[in-house]
Amino acid sequence: MAEGAHGLLLDAAAQDLLFREARTVEAFTGEPVTEEHLRAVYDLVKYGPTSMNQQPLRMVVLRSAQARAAVVRWMLGINKTRTAAAPLTVLLAADLRFHERLPELFPAKPDAARLFEDPFVRKESARFNAALQIAYLILGIRAAGLAAAPTLGFDPEGIDKEFFGDGGHTVLTVLNIGRPAATAVPPRLPRLAYDDVVTEL
Repeated sequence: MAEGAHGLLLDAAAQDLLFREARTVEAFTGEPVTEEHLRAVYDLVKYGPTSMNQQPLRMVVLRSAQARAAVVRWMLGINKTRTAAAPLTVLLAADLRFHERLPELFPAKPDAARLFEDPFVRKESARFNAALQIAYLILGIRAAGLAAAPTLGFDPEGIDKEFFGDGGHTVLTVLNIGRPAATAVPPRLPRLAYDDVVTEL
């Protein structure tokens, strides 16, 4: 693939789709988000790297009226109505038992699970690597022409108890997904410049 302007391989349209024109929106159209959509997104973003190939992200897709009502109960403030109105809501959680799959996922080190016997170390690693996967997932959703609206405006203990009663998972964000309503795309907020962020030594 030939290198484009400014050293980027993606063409301008792809850059706009994934970054410049993409927004976190407050409202969606009524068009449904299908299982086919989600499978296509996951089959792309599953290749994003995690430490020792841990892959601790778990997704709970809430399609039934009962499941949707259950999550709305734990949302805070305006997030209640936004989540109730979204075409699809997904709980994104960290699997705190991810290490049990390491012999399969990281065969180069068959005893890798022993590195995560300490529950604190395991939880921190699970949360960090699942957060990486969430970032990949948001880009994949944008690549599908959809918008993703992650929120922290919820009661995490309530959601964990409601949906993950065994304590093996912990929710990181509630993600609303759909096609953005034309009137709900906010203006681009300022971003820090390269020189504000990067220090070269």
